[in-house]
Amino acid sequence: MLPTSNVTEFIFLGLSSKQEVQRVCFVVFLLMYTAIVLGNSLIVLTIKSSKSLGSPMYFFLSHLSFVEICYSSTTSPKLIVDLLVKKKTISLEGCITQLFFIHFFGGIEIFLLTVMAYDRCVAICKPLHYMTIMSQQMCRLLLGVSWMGGFLHSIAQILLMFRLPFCGPNVINHYFCDLLPLLELACTDTYFIGQLIVVNGGSLSLISFGVLLTSYAVILVHLRGHSKEGRQKALSTCASHITVVVLLFGPCIFIYMRPSTTFSVDKMVAVFYTVITPLLNPVIYSLRNAEVKNAMRKLWVRTLKQNEK
Repeated sequence: MLPTSNVTEFIFLGLSSKQEVQRVCFVVFLLMYTAIVLGNSLIVLTIKSSKSLGSPMYFFLSHLSFVEICYSSTTSPKLIVDLLVKKKTISLEGCITQLFFIHFFGGIEIFLLTVMAYDRCVAICKPLHYMTIMSQQMCRLLLGVSWMGGFLHSIAQILLMFRLPFCGPNVINHYFCDLLPLLELACTDTYFIGQLIVVNGGSLSLISFGVLLTSYAVILVHLRGHSKEGRQKALSTCASHITVVVLLFGPCIFIYMRPSTTFSVDKMVAVFYTVITPLLNPVIYSLRNAEVKNAMRKLWVRTLKQNEK
């Protein structure tokens, strides 16, 4: 049960109050969301249908792409629809539900990126034992831990929000329900809950980012004894992952590793980890990876031949 509250719905201010800007944003974000779904779906389909992409790295990449679709779908469809209406509302229950899935899929993504860094570390530092260490059983276990970690992270945030009563006002200066904007609307002292949110959300991002940096530091140290060609080949497999990590963790640390106050720039920063990162994921992993491009080419040729029959 939610706490006793006079508020039954919230009103979003959205990205802009100007109708001309909203119309442009509608087209832009509709195209971006379509690209997110199609691009990440293509990666999932390519990996699942290609025998050459059967390594643990691509196993985790396919699940990351699926999570990206789910993560963006928690905010983008609502944002796109709201750009066409004057009053942008969401029920209290709908707001809490959106908040849960944002942190659920966001938490899974953070854990998956950390697991993928560990996978690259093992592949480069212990190549002879790689398939033994990263067995199918281990991959499934790490995937399950990622999903469980995302669930525990999200449920902890939701339990904190369930303690908050909302008596009004009910206007959220954002385009989706997030923790800090909701804290500002609660009619009670939220200092302690705000600190717990920083410990939960901010520390998760910061600690995971630290683990990722440590993994790549270990890789760089290990590569010192390799040839120049060997270093370039090994680093090329990590470059895509590092790019996605920086694009995701930078905005997340900025948002969740600070006191419970909101800034006007928060909405623009949130666009990066809810829209831009899921959009760039298929571009980065496909354009910078020859194996994925070759598998996509073969899938395209196979599809054309099947359609000709």
